[in-house]
Amino acid sequence: MFIGDETRAAVTAAAAGTRLAGLARGGSLAGASYAAWSEGAAGAAPAAGFSGLVAVHFRGPVRRGAVSVLILRWEAADANGRVFPVLDADITLVPDGAQATVIGLAGVWRILPGAELDPVTARQAATAAIRSLLGRIATAITHPAARSGETGHAIG
Repeated sequence: MFIGDETRAAVTAAAAGTRLAGLARGGSLAGASYAAWSEGAAGAAPAAGFSGLVAVHFRGPVRRGAVSVLILRWEAADANGRVFPVLDADITLVPDGAQATVIGLAGVWRILPGAELDPVTARQAATAAIRSLLGRIATAITHPAARSGETGHAIG
């Protein structure tokens, strides 16, 4: 199914892009993905045929004019240990005025073929997971000290 959401961060798009790149390099983006999976999709994972999120891959971000794009893939294992792509998405950072950025995620969320999961539950799980991820990213790029544990906000 196609899935998408967005949130707003009170930080310039240039700073957001730099900070998102730092999250990707430092491993915090992977940690945020695992936490978002746990908060959103994990409850539906067994019914969807997945035993858990096993890998997070990303490339970028790449800057195109004022817009930055990071390509993201989440992979989960099925009950037999085979890895299956669950989410393929672009995370975009788009300027929203001079001092704010819209952080968007647009992609495809998959369940294993033959899994016994109704579409409403699948969409709810996917939506909860990406909202959690976007919230964690927004917090981390708005409050960079959160990555080092200096505030009450945490990305991982």
